Amino acid sequence: MSNLNLTLKGKWFDMILSGEKKEEYREVKDYWETRLIVPHESEDGEFEPHFVLFKEFNTITFTHGYAKNARKMIVECKGIDIGSARPEWSDNWQVDVFIIKLGNIIKTENI
Repeated sequence: MSNLNLTLKGKWFDMILSGEKKEEYREVKDYWETRLIVPHESEDGEFEPHFVLFKEFNTITFTHGYAKNARKMIVECKGIDIGSARPEWSDNWQVDVFIIKLGNIIKTENI
């Protein structure tokens, strides 16, 4: 298993740091599909679009912005799913999203 690196805006970073936000979201798009889904083919070599296996991550490293000395935190990853985002945690997104479930904060840096 491995670590997933994600960059956040200050609002979402602070909500996760405070313990208020328990999920992080990414839109279901090709870029995130390649990062979060394990490609799977059926026995006949065809892609199975209705079978989704998510990559497993132990932790997520969240970085606030791109500065060299940016605030960071490492958080437990409790799994990934696809569904609807909570409006208060997503700028009211109305599309299907990858739901990255968050656990405890393991470590912080530059906080």
